[in-house]
Amino acid sequence: MRYVLMIGFDEDTVTEEQARSGCEGWSEEMTRRGVLVTAAGLRPKSEATTVRVRDGEVLLTDGPFAETKDQIGGFTVIECSGLDEAVAIAAAHPFARYGSIEIRPLQGAPLP
Repeated sequence: MRYVLMIGFDEDTVTEEQARSGCEGWSEEMTRRGVLVTAAGLRPKSEATTVRVRDGEVLLTDGPFAETKDQIGGFTVIECSGLDEAVAIAAAHPFARYGSIEIRPLQGAPLP
């Protein structure tokens, strides 16, 4: 089963040291275990653009769509046996200590 882990945190409260430490070997361990499919961090929310189309008009908004302090700062796709293993993998992620990890199953077959 494939899951996406969406890594959320408040960019204003994450320390520079926490941001620099990144995944602290977590990615290497998940690669060794054979569960890591892909992962990437996202640039700051100040660089986001949100697109909406209403009545045929393209509307652009600077910043993220969600008006909340916590933002998605990165994502990871894992392949594991099920939700219990996905929870254990997410709980081991360093960002779970000061942010949140949303686990969501992927729908359908992956694209090539």
